[in-house]
Amino acid sequence: MEANPRSTGRLPAAFLTPGSSSFMDFLSDHQPDMLPGRRQLPPTQGVLEAPHGTTIVAVTFPGGVVLAGDRRATMGNVIAQRDIEKVFPADEYSAVGIAGTAGLAVEMVKLFQLELEHFEKVEGATLSLEGKANRLSTMIRSNLGMAMQGLAVVPLFAGYDVDRERGRIFSYDVTGGRYEEHSFHSVGSGSVFARGALKKLYRADFTEDDAVVACMQALYDAADDDSATGGPDLTRRIYPVIMTVTAEGFRRLPDDDVAQTTQSVVDERMTNPGGPQAPLRQP
Repeated sequence: MEANPRSTGRLPAAFLTPGSSSFMDFLSDHQPDMLPGRRQLPPTQGVLEAPHGTTIVAVTFPGGVVLAGDRRATMGNVIAQRDIEKVFPADEYSAVGIAGTAGLAVEMVKLFQLELEHFEKVEGATLSLEGKANRLSTMIRSNLGMAMQGLAVVPLFAGYDVDRERGRIFSYDVTGGRYEEHSFHSVGSGSVFARGALKKLYRADFTEDDAVVACMQALYDAADDDSATGGPDLTRRIYPVIMTVTAEGFRRLPDDDVAQTTQSVVDERMTNPGGPQAPLRQP
């Protein structure tokens, strides 16, 4: 009788067998039930109600890219959570923001982080930014069955391309279709209002601070018109999560810095509720 690997302290044979550098392929071969898209939902009447994350925005600048998200999760017309985290580092040079079914989205992000880490350990090199975007596309496509039942996940992926030396943004649809966006983009229920704001504010010569403020202004406009997007909550000290990705890697802005930027935006809106206006001509 073969000994149980757990009782002997030895790794199961699956962990010692050469195979793909993809962690998802490993799970598909040895424990497919752990993949979110392989799970079977019980029969339900209508669409399953679950907390949803909303608006994510991204803006490029000459030195990299900024990714930001509000903190509200909704379930129907109810606020399910006021301080959910929707923006995460994927690896040293990329980050991902989630919109859609919150629980599945967070699980997909964790699996994506493992996928990139596994590839680096097996291959001894990091994936290109294009490769990372393609891996995420495959993961979203595997969730199509869940999406057809109302549990869609639509992330926004951004990172610094070390080969091209610039920030890049990628968006997706529920089928896994991947699209490269230029200059700025937004996903989620408030994305129409956020993109409208960014169209007026964006400039190709943004500094990193300019891009951060533009993201904050766009999220403010989204919250102003979309009930599922949470605006800055000064009384609870709940502010957007903002990450920058540059040649030095990813960095999450400290809460104190975000609070200061938020306060300046709110103070400006007290006298100008519509927010800053784009100049009619370049100086």
